[in-house]
Amino acid sequence: MASSMLVIKVTCLAMICLVLCIPLANASLTCDEVKQNLTPCLPYVTNPHTLSPPDQCCNGVKTVNDNAQIKPDRQDVCRCLKSLLTGVPGLNGTVASTLPSDCGINFRCPIGPDMDCDKVN
Repeated sequence: MASSMLVIKVTCLAMICLVLCIPLANASLTCDEVKQNLTPCLPYVTNPHTLSPPDQCCNGVKTVNDNAQIKPDRQDVCRCLKSLLTGVPGLNGTVASTLPSDCGINFRCPIGPDMDCDKVN
């Protein structure tokens, strides 16, 4: 009886360890989520009359950057940004390319119409 209780306890402990050691799900964003996070930046990149982007925009840039931790995710973000940038009428490319630094964020993916997403590390 005591040995069966020990087996049950060891089994339960092993199951708890397995559950706690499961890696977290990949936190990458879909292109729709990237778009949603960066939508607050549209007024700034199309008509930059303020000295700095709005906080909500910078929060979105930070969220996208934080969720692109590995090369394939950064490349996906790059491809998404490239497709989004081509559809923004009145986009100021210079302002768009400096947006991360304007927000104080070291963005891991260059922003601009000529980005080569295959070269993003």
